[in-house]
Formats: sequence, C-alpha cells, structure tokens
Amino acid sequence: MKKVVVAMSGGVDSAVVAQLLKNRGYDVVGVFMRMHKDNNPKDAKTVASKLKIPFYVLDVQKEFKKKVVDYFISEYKKGNTPNPCVVCNRWIKFRILIKKAEELNIDYIATGHYARKIQNPKSKIQKLLIGCDEIKDQGYFLWQLNQKQLNKVLFPLGDYTKERVRKLAKKFKLPVHNKPESQDACFTVPRRSFQARAGNIITIDGEVVGKHKGLVFYTIGQRKGIEIGGTGPYYVIRKDTKNNTLIVSGNEKDLMSKELIIKDLNFLSGRPHNGKCQVKIRSTAKAQDATIRGNKIIFKQFQRAIASGQSAVFYKGKELIGGGIIM
Repeated sequence: MKKVVVAMSGGVDSAVVAQLLKNRGYDVVGVFMRMHKDNNPKDAKTVASKLKIPFYVLDVQKEFKKKVVDYFISEYKKGNTPNPCVVCNRWIKFRILIKKAEELNIDYIATGHYARKIQNPKSKIQKLLIGCDEIKDQGYFLWQLNQKQLNKVLFPLGDYTKERVRKLAKKFKLPVHNKPESQDACFTVPRRSFQARAGNIITIDGEVVGKHKGLVFYTIGQRKGIEIGGTGPYYVIRKDTKNNTLIVSGNEKDLMSKELIIKDLNFLSGRPHNGKCQVKIRSTAKAQDATIRGNKIIFKQFQRAIASGQSAVFYKGKELIGGGIIM
C-alpha cells in the first residue's frame, strides 16, 4: 500500500483530497503546516479524526517568516509587487513536506491545488497541466517546481471543478463541506511591518499633483483610491522608492508594453525553452501569445500594467512549462 502525506489546511479542498486518496487505497497521513501563530489546525484535525487517519502539526513558523514574510516585506519596500504564494510553494509547502515524507519513508505528498500532471512515457519527464476547472486553476503558482518534486506530488483535484469538490465534500459528510472559501488565509502581514512614509505623487512630466500615504499601498495600473482632487483620472505607472514618489499618468497608454525582462528562470522539464509560447503576467490574466528569447519576453499584443516582482508564467497550450520573476 502506497503512503501519502496530505497537506491539510482545514479547508474543503484538502479535506476532499484526503478522502479521495483514502478511497483509492492509499495509506493517508494528514499534516497541518503552522505558518504563523494565528494558524489554527482545529478544522484540519476534525477532518482527520472523521477520516480516522494519523494527523500531525508541523511547525514551520521560523521558515515561513524567513522565506516568505521577510521576502514579501523586502519586495514591497523595493517598490515591487511580490507573489507570496509562489515563494511559499517553493520553499515551504513542497520542499519541507517532501523532506518530511522522505524522512518517514512515505511515497508521495498531495495538495489541494487545482492542477494536473502527466508523464512523458519516453523521456519519463513529468509535465504540469492546468486544472480542468480553468477558473480555479492554480498551476500559475507552481512554476518553480522541479522534476524531483513533481515525481513526489499528487494533485487529486486536477480533474475536478470546484463545484464538484463541494458536492463531494457534502457526499462524504466532511465537517468542512460548507466552509466558505478563504483566500490567502495562511498569509497575513501587519501593515506596521511596512513603515510606510507619505510622499509626493508626480506625473510622468514631473508635476506634483498630490500626496500618497505610502508606496506599499499602491499597485501598478491602479486608478481608484489615488486621492488626487479635482483632476484625473490618473493611473499608477511606477513607484520610485529612492525618492519616495508615486508616478502617475492621465493616459492609460503609458501602462502598455510589449516586452519584459525576467530573472530566476525555471523550466519544469529542466531544459530551457526559447521560441513561441503563451505567457501570463498575473494569476488572473489570460495567457497571451509571446516569444521567449533568453530572459526577454516579447508579446504579440500590448500588455497592460506589467508589474515588477510578479511572476511571468509560460504555457504551451494546457501545459505549464516554466516561469520567471518580472524585473
């Protein structure tokens, strides 16, 4: 009997994952990762008790603070728009869980991500595919995975829609079947961590048009909430952290660009890719036709509000082939 560690958050998705794998004959062990003091394992423990599976709490607060929280704060101070979920998946959820599974001689780990994987029968390379529920698809956040990790992970929800998962939770009589969706519940950073400083809002021509409350509270492309009285609309074009100024423009065309540069490139196959593909510049965006040339991405059409610090993720159809951090 194959053994699997299920990352149990206390939500519906991970609860259904544990039940599905148990139904398929796996020897399931539930693990809750405590990432900060407000992380409560109560619901996950209740589900594990209902399923009659072993349950453990893994304290990763120190690692989470160092790798995710500190990174998040540092990036915002630089004027970037970080993506903590991508970093958390790389350094916390997958790395630590796989290490723990290996220590316990457990075959696989499993998560509630809406993603799929298949293996090339000839090369044995694991391919990551978007989930069947394209609205819920979470492949975007997994671009930093490698072949070792993909060989160890199971994504049982990849073939399901969120609606179907909800129905299964009710059918299985799981105690969290009607628990509301929680976005980024594992990640909270107090605003005081940013030590925001007020400063000038200036146009791209250098005219001072107002005051901002702190650069960390604004995002590239933002229009509402800039609080410039009497004129506008204005759009956030960039953030000048050196001079603590927010640069805006009244012309939305100033947000448009066809090119971007990336760093920290990763290809899931382990082999670099150059040439045509599709690229997402944020998790909620549609993948757009583009060409990869080394660390440069050239789009077929103009893209709006490309933000440094976000992930650019590469696709070939439904396959996620890699990604990088936008500079």
